[in-house]
Amino acid sequence: MNEKETVMRKARLLHCWMSIVLGLSLGASASAQPVQTMVQVIVAPDHADWVYKLGEKVKFGITVLRWGNPLRDVVIRYEVMPEKMEPVKTGTLELKESRAAIDGGTMKSPGFLQCRARVTVDGREYSGFGTAAFEPEKIQPTTDMPKDFIEFWEKAKAEAARIPMDPRMSLLPERCTETVDVYHVSFQHYREKSRIYGILCLPKKEGKYPALLRVPGAGVRGYAGDIQTAQKGIITLQIGVNGLPMTMDPGVYWDLYYGGLNEYWLYDLDNKDRYYYRRVYTACARAVDFIFSLPRFDGSRIAVAGGSQGGALSIVTAVLDPRIKWLACYFPALCDLTGYLHGRAGGWPHMFDKANAPYHAKNDKIETSKYYDVVNFARLLKVPGYYSWGFNDVTCPPTSIYAAYNVIRAPKRLFLAQDTGHWTYPEQAENLDGWLTNMLAGDGSREIR
Repeated sequence: MNEKETVMRKARLLHCWMSIVLGLSLGASASAQPVQTMVQVIVAPDHADWVYKLGEKVKFGITVLRWGNPLRDVVIRYEVMPEKMEPVKTGTLELKESRAAIDGGTMKSPGFLQCRARVTVDGREYSGFGTAAFEPEKIQPTTDMPKDFIEFWEKAKAEAARIPMDPRMSLLPERCTETVDVYHVSFQHYREKSRIYGILCLPKKEGKYPALLRVPGAGVRGYAGDIQTAQKGIITLQIGVNGLPMTMDPGVYWDLYYGGLNEYWLYDLDNKDRYYYRRVYTACARAVDFIFSLPRFDGSRIAVAGGSQGGALSIVTAVLDPRIKWLACYFPALCDLTGYLHGRAGGWPHMFDKANAPYHAKNDKIETSKYYDVVNFARLLKVPGYYSWGFNDVTCPPTSIYAAYNVIRAPKRLFLAQDTGHWTYPEQAENLDGWLTNMLAGDGSREIR
């Protein structure tokens, strides 16, 4: 390896490391497992699949491990509650054996019952929780679809389409590989001089290629681009939605995250025409336009994928632009936002939960939320999708996710990883990304049945 190649390799590794740090710190897709602690508190329902019938009782098993071995003679403090709600049962017990069992009771309506356990070891508190599902396939939304929902979004798309795209591309030589060219790109959307930025990865070999749009999780940061998928012969475009270049110093994103873009998801919530996500949703649709403008795109095979906020955006994009053929979605946010107003968990960003309700549970804000709730997009979804999440997600509660998933009538497949929270196992990505690759790079014959 010569000196130039060494410098380029170090630059790519540094950027990759910075992207990982920013992604984990700001909760972009929460794709990495949580940090392991010296003591683990493991809580699990007594059914292997964590699923129960209504009226069936659940017992939560609790094990405390240190260095992989069970701890005994520790006091466990526990509480049981419907997810995101107040405890319905609390207590303490002394762990005499390697495993304790708590009677968690049952649920009379579809939903999720959670048990949290805490212990103190050597002066430090450790905690864990497990979640039982009660007929989640029967969970129905609390939100409803406005009568002018489709008209509203058709108008928003038409207004965005009138803005000249004015695409700009700049090669990033330090990130290119032997088989993939990497570009920093931007294009107008929403209104003139308002730009969306992204990283485009384009296979170098001449030819026509399918494309994958990767939409972002919540937060403020730059992106490195999806070079790995591009190496398989698929054009990839990874975008941000906050109108920021992808190549700035990481400190700038931190300043904006805690400054001017702090809690951007609440901006103008009282006005459906000005709410922040109007520009976000139309930006994703404009990104599809940009892909279709690429001479190397094959003009047909295109998919969208994302997690959390990006999971929401993957569903939204597939509805707003019918040219999307497939989607992959991890733990989507913005689902059934009004759940809290009906005594159960609502979706991220939890603007109507107990803490926020005094500020946001007002009729104009509730009505605005309905135009942006992923449930109402899910009702209109027509393309095949592969989905994945877990029962222990407190950021995007599964009650809210199932409210959207259960109204989808398009072909769908669900990969459950029950004990995961707002993160994924490698197997989840292998399944969903593998399926997308087969759809895009193959002949598209392996559809979901």
